[in-house]
Amino acid sequence: MIYGLTGNPHKEELWPLLDRVIRVLDTRELPYRLAPELANGRAERNMAVQEGCVAPSVNDVGRQANVVFSFGGDGTLLRTAHAVSPSDTPLVGVNIGRLGFLADVEHNQVSRAVDALERGDYRISSRMVLEVDAAGRNLGRNWALNECVINRSGAAGLLRIAVTVNEEPLNTYWADGLIFSTPTGSTAYSLSAGGPILMPETGVVIITPIAAHTLSVRPVVLPATATIHAEVRNPERPYVFAVDGVSTEFKEPAISFTVRRAAHSVNLVKLDGSHVFNTLRRKLMWGARSSASSDNEPPEDASQNH
Repeated sequence: MIYGLTGNPHKEELWPLLDRVIRVLDTRELPYRLAPELANGRAERNMAVQEGCVAPSVNDVGRQANVVFSFGGDGTLLRTAHAVSPSDTPLVGVNIGRLGFLADVEHNQVSRAVDALERGDYRISSRMVLEVDAAGRNLGRNWALNECVINRSGAAGLLRIAVTVNEEPLNTYWADGLIFSTPTGSTAYSLSAGGPILMPETGVVIITPIAAHTLSVRPVVLPATATIHAEVRNPERPYVFAVDGVSTEFKEPAISFTVRRAAHSVNLVKLDGSHVFNTLRRKLMWGARSSASSDNEPPEDASQNH
């Protein structure tokens, strides 16, 4: 198996971790390829000279490797997914960020991850993505693993966004914006705006309003077969359309944004014990108790006293 190594070169935590990974791969005589920004960063730090080796660098890590390690946070893994696509090369997200729902392999688990990959002791989680179009305008990215978002661009006042699903009117939203999320993105921006948590391999699309004017307006879950059209109808009010964090500003209304399931998917490597329930409990601290609250817990046999 050939390993591709990429990540966020602006995180100082990356470099000692990258060296540890390279030592593991070299010791086990496993071939690997470095993304150019990592190879250049090592050269600038004289790491390759000190170790007496120069790691091979390739521009297209996704096509030159059988699996790609992405060192950083969820944002880094999103960038890696877009860089690797349309290759179906599976990705391993190694978390050196904060929360890490996508990058769910912790930095001290990399050796175990390599062992598991060599044994074939892993599974591939295929994640649906959303194809987006803005009437032919350049959006920077044309598909989203997490979400695409219509949002205000610093101007006061709400946006009026008309949405149809399969050519059937759904609602005209008055809100700060709308989030169109995949199940993978349900634990990202959509969650912070009150959207539901979905199992990542579910075939659905979530529409989550951002600070809607009417409290009765709630998130809507649609089947993955839905074709969604959204149109901002405020004249001369700037807004942005963001695709996995890459934003494009628009000033003209009546642009029809189309969101639908894309033909391709993104493959993530999942190791034994990395079930989504474990990630939710750990990252969201479900079931965690403070020392103060635990003092007030009823005894375990309290139910027997009724």
